[in-house]
Amino acid sequence: MKIIKNAFFLKSVENFSDFESFNLPEIVIVGKSNVGKSSLINMLAGTNKLAKVSSTQGKTKLINFFLFNSEFILVDLPGYGYAKTSKVEMQRWQRMIEKYFSESKNLKAALILVDIRHNPTEQDIQMLEYFTYHNIPVTIVATKYDKIKKSEKMQKITAIANTFNVGVENIYICSSETAYGKETLINRIYQFVDGD
Repeated sequence: MKIIKNAFFLKSVENFSDFESFNLPEIVIVGKSNVGKSSLINMLAGTNKLAKVSSTQGKTKLINFFLFNSEFILVDLPGYGYAKTSKVEMQRWQRMIEKYFSESKNLKAALILVDIRHNPTEQDIQMLEYFTYHNIPVTIVATKYDKIKKSEKMQKITAIANTFNVGVENIYICSSETAYGKETLINRIYQFVDGD
């Protein structure tokens, strides 16, 4: 079993070219605004102080890089689908994200985060299709498990799996509040880091 012993914030950039590569495996985290990306990063790190968490949607506007165990980097991309974001801002985000995808030489896998309480959006599906097209391994993570009743678990997972057209075994469940699913997700990340 893998354990996260240390985690550090490295840098926030708008232009990926401004990021000095550490030549370490990168795992990118994507999802709609307010899905819990920052909270997930903090849960994996074992602290609530690594990534800034906000109740305000659309807070993350830069690409954030976090170093874990001096072995891999988690890349937190701005959330998509925030209704109050202007078209100009959305286009800026899109360019920023596409530049990262096209220029990163160390991207090993992607985590697509979805709120377990809601079906994936069209943008979530498009992200899965994008990664699949570019042969980037994807792990679907259903966040906020603590927000539903245990009796709803299978129904919610099945709905998410059906929307993505994948098997239920491909949905990883977690809760940043209770750390449910933390060990399983860390082991999953290390499958890509170690190249298993």
